[in-house]
Amino acid sequence: MEFHEIKIQDFNLNPFTSTKEWCLVTAGDEKGINTMTVTWGMMGYLWGGPVLSVYIRPERYTKKFVDEQKFFSLSFFSKEHRPALRTLGVKSGRDGDKIKEVDFHPVFLDGVPAFEEADLVIVAEKLYEDNIKPEKFLDESIPAKLYNNEGAHIIYTGRVKKIYVKE
Repeated sequence: MEFHEIKIQDFNLNPFTSTKEWCLVTAGDEKGINTMTVTWGMMGYLWGGPVLSVYIRPERYTKKFVDEQKFFSLSFFSKEHRPALRTLGVKSGRDGDKIKEVDFHPVFLDGVPAFEEADLVIVAEKLYEDNIKPEKFLDESIPAKLYNNEGAHIIYTGRVKKIYVKE
């Protein structure tokens, strides 16, 4: 099966459950790519168009790839790929070829890396990035629980450029 583009207005995904089901954020180019599992994210309409936001900790190797590129992708998979997504979330691309280890096959959609095994791919153009500031939380239990000993996430918000599905 091959990917084909759908119109954004025909896109039907529940933003409250989609990232809870896990997906991959991927960036890079023909020289190299990296990916990581994300379980947090947001989708909506902001700044005059459809956007999505992903959250990446500063120490993650994938951050370097997202920082270096204008575009990134989110790839969504069926539940059968959960073990591979777990591996891609806990292992670092610094330490070896984790993509090859899980037997995923990169594809480039409009020059943006994604995976042949995905059912749905969203290509986004970066619009905004910023550090989460733990001191700005009104509910102090959140940063106490999530950011006690680790760096706070970086928010990357991208304009949705294209959506691809498999049939």
